Amino acid sequence: MEEFKSRINLAGQALNQLKVKLEPDKKLKQIDELQQETQGQDFWKDDRHAQNVMRELSGLKELIAELETTSRSLDDAKTALELEMADELQQKLQEVEASIHQLEDATYLSGPYDQRDCLLSVHSGQGGTEAMDWAAMILRMYQRFCDIKNWKWELIDQQDGEEAGIKSATLAIHGHQAFGFLRGEKGTHRLVRQSPFNADSLRQTSFAMVEVMPVLDDNAEIVIRPEEVEFEAFRSPGAGGQNVNKVSTAVRIRHLPTGIVVECHSQRQQEQNRKLATQLLRAKLWEIEDAKRQAEMKKIKGNQTQASWGTQIRSYVLHPYKLVKDLRTNVESRTPEAVLGGELNEFITAELRLL
Repeated sequence: MEEFKSRINLAGQALNQLKVKLEPDKKLKQIDELQQETQGQDFWKDDRHAQNVMRELSGLKELIAELETTSRSLDDAKTALELEMADELQQKLQEVEASIHQLEDATYLSGPYDQRDCLLSVHSGQGGTEAMDWAAMILRMYQRFCDIKNWKWELIDQQDGEEAGIKSATLAIHGHQAFGFLRGEKGTHRLVRQSPFNADSLRQTSFAMVEVMPVLDDNAEIVIRPEEVEFEAFRSPGAGGQNVNKVSTAVRIRHLPTGIVVECHSQRQQEQNRKLATQLLRAKLWEIEDAKRQAEMKKIKGNQTQASWGTQIRSYVLHPYKLVKDLRTNVESRTPEAVLGGELNEFITAELRLL
């Protein structure tokens, strides 16, 4: 029982430290304020803001509930120790330790934008058709990760490759702390495999670049002035529909001071595409400002580090052996199929602890 007693003491200390960091009293006050806001007569007039508020409110309630459940489980473990109920004690301690691990992750998501939705872009790097196919695999990996997390995702832009795969694509990801969880995925992802596009099945190395940006409100710190942008409507590429390919529903916006160009053609209405394209532009401009604050201009859009050997964050090897390895955390997986199927949590959690 001495080992159990030691684990209970360590869990109690960890939980107390978490309460200091997470400030539950402050979060309960935030919950009250947000609930009052939701009762306002005009609350649902701004649908996007309302959804953000409801998502934040849900996340805060889940955090408080997790803290309360962990405290009760710890009390149950102490009772089981007193009664020398070894089996129940082991079960309760496992529950407590797992909950504390999850709560610790929440302490790493305290940045000003970590609670927000995000925009995730994938760009093919060096490797031609191979790299475009790899970019499509990376895109699917994040789509499946979102499915596992029960997050909603929307493909707002995609540039197909000439033969296979994609040149680039952007996902709008809607989920609690989506930006906080995914911000560490920014960087170059390297693939080594036997080429499916070569008759000799030669080993091929391909690269894809990932960008992650928070979704910002219209009244955020990034201001887009009308005179700084050029707006162009054009017919949407891809499969047709009632409006698609028949009228100019797709939108292209060029930001003159930076030269950034964004496109959106995922929606059937031009105005909807324009809103999404503006959202994407605002996120890219935020990325520039954030990079300036961190003195890392080489990482920003328009002056990105080239997606090649020297900048990779993670390596995916499918041949001659199977291994996924994060080069920052040294976390490894011998099942790349599972990782490419969206099982990224172990990698992302390790990344959070580094940021």
